[in-house]
Amino acid sequence: MSPTEPVRKGDAAKSRMAVSMLELMQRQGYAGTGLNAVLEHAGAPKGSLYFHFPGGKEQLGVQAIALAADQFTALIRECLTTDPDTDLGEAIESAIDALAELMAASDYTLGCPVSVVTLEMGNASEALRTACTDAYDSWAALVEEFLVARKVAPAEAKLLGSAAVSLIEGALIISRARRSPQPLRDAGASLRSLAGAAATPKESR
Repeated sequence: MSPTEPVRKGDAAKSRMAVSMLELMQRQGYAGTGLNAVLEHAGAPKGSLYFHFPGGKEQLGVQAIALAADQFTALIRECLTTDPDTDLGEAIESAIDALAELMAASDYTLGCPVSVVTLEMGNASEALRTACTDAYDSWAALVEEFLVARKVAPAEAKLLGSAAVSLIEGALIISRARRSPQPLRDAGASLRSLAGAAATPKESR
């Protein structure tokens, strides 16, 4: 047996637990997700959780939020290329379509896990709050980067990056409640209008 094989197996078990925590949090929230349920979902032995996550549920939750942030970052990057020749409206529509498809595929049982934890913030720790904030900031920065590449003024791009995340996160919650992609579509249309106006040279407005 290779000396590195146990490490790879350990990493795989740690990853499975983070994925399971993420999937369960999306469905039932952070407070409603018990460690036994995570272990069962991940097919991991009980003793392995505190070996990989000595901080217990809080550390596992932070890891799951970071995983969600990475997944959404990959989706945003795929849709919002910084190529200045990319059509702005098509890029926004592509991102909204991808999110709507994810929700519909889960029959509206899955939402953004970061917003799920944020809504429970009264019971959340500082570590979880920071993980949520970092996720939102990273997504807003991607939108900002995209807009700056299209010659939007940096200050305006920063404002729109924050607004985009707020619009879409709120729309995801309402879409889940209504079991409809329409709130997401509405948010996308509003965002498209705001970003289009920002990308138009001031002398042409």
